[in-house]
Amino acid sequence: MSENTNAFTMAQQQFDQVADLLGLDHQIREMLRFPMREYHIRIPVRMDDGSMRVFQGYRVQHNDARGPAKGGLRFHPAETADTVRALAMWMTWKCAVADIPLGGGKGGVVLDPATLSMDEKERLCRAFVRSLWRVIGPRQDVPAPDVGTNPQMMGWMMDEYSLITGQYTPGVITGKPVGGGGSLGRTEATGYGVVYTVREAMKRLKIDSTQTVAAIQGFGNVAQYAAEGFIQQLGGKVVCVSYWDREDRTAYTVSKADGIDLDFLMGITDQYGTINKDAAVKEGYAIEDGDAWITKEVDVLIPAALEGQVNATTVQKVHDRVKIVAEGANGPTTPEADEVFKERGVFVIPDFLCNAGGVTTSYFEGVQNDMNFYWTKEEVLEKLDDKMTQAFTGVYEMSRSQDVYMRDAAYMVAIDKVVKAMELRGWL
Repeated sequence: MSENTNAFTMAQQQFDQVADLLGLDHQIREMLRFPMREYHIRIPVRMDDGSMRVFQGYRVQHNDARGPAKGGLRFHPAETADTVRALAMWMTWKCAVADIPLGGGKGGVVLDPATLSMDEKERLCRAFVRSLWRVIGPRQDVPAPDVGTNPQMMGWMMDEYSLITGQYTPGVITGKPVGGGGSLGRTEATGYGVVYTVREAMKRLKIDSTQTVAAIQGFGNVAQYAAEGFIQQLGGKVVCVSYWDREDRTAYTVSKADGIDLDFLMGITDQYGTINKDAAVKEGYAIEDGDAWITKEVDVLIPAALEGQVNATTVQKVHDRVKIVAEGANGPTTPEADEVFKERGVFVIPDFLCNAGGVTTSYFEGVQNDMNFYWTKEEVLEKLDDKMTQAFTGVYEMSRSQDVYMRDAAYMVAIDKVVKAMELRGWL
């Protein structure tokens, strides 16, 4: 991220730009530039050695005009109130652009989950819910997994909420394990959603997907399934992925000019996305610095890590061959980088459209919880493809009809839906 732009400032800057285009009045801007509610909590947790450790936690509810707040829980050492505010705001737009009846929320705890044992993680998850159970719920605010959290953690949180309220309430949390109220297809959903939008972009740009090459930043859940979909569904080639090495706390890019073997790389990757460098080198992979992914001579860049990774400095390294940037991560591109992409005519699929597959399938999970009837994986992914395709089409048509950048078009679609919901409820 650029030196003077934090995530929330960036989110507000993006909103302000589109608010000007839409001519939104001051009252509406003030309601949407800031969260409606936010909770800052201190969470005491007993460690395995008997000591007590206190963690900083957050839950932000940006807007719930269209339905209960919805958004992930991030366990990350760099979490701040501003990153959570930004992510909650982006979730409002993401749910609206995907046309699902939910609002925007986000949460987090400041820690590296790899430093905790399984028992300590469970105690932290349950303590988090005990601190916030009154302000979350299927009709209030529905958390989900994000960076540093996983389905098992969601299962513990759902169980704690059910114990406190005295009734089995699977819909309080999504992203739960299958068999514990979770939905088939949820694991793949965000990465596959990225691929569905890339496919639609290639159709509009008249690009043969089987002749394309991609570079991916990240190697967590989103990146892995985006790579799988790009290779298997689009017939393209992925030449590199990047990852954060937790041992030496450094980012690396793992690359192979003739294309990665995804199954092999996943086989030498731990649960936090750290790749075994030595094993990769033995198989002929090159280990490069963490920014090398963005320099590759490829057709598609997929930033699928953290916010602010494509900024005023790194965007200058993007190869002229790049035609599409598909934002698998939340807020990976800063406004300064957007200006460069506009000048170059790069087709950017904005984050809250591109990565909306996860929250869309979380919505499907909540629907299944309410019905107490569960769909097959094929049904889930078919519904997801339909939703993502409709969402892409709506944003693309707005972009063409108004002659605006795809990110601005996505904001225009989303903000219009949220403002209409606020008007219909008598908030304005």
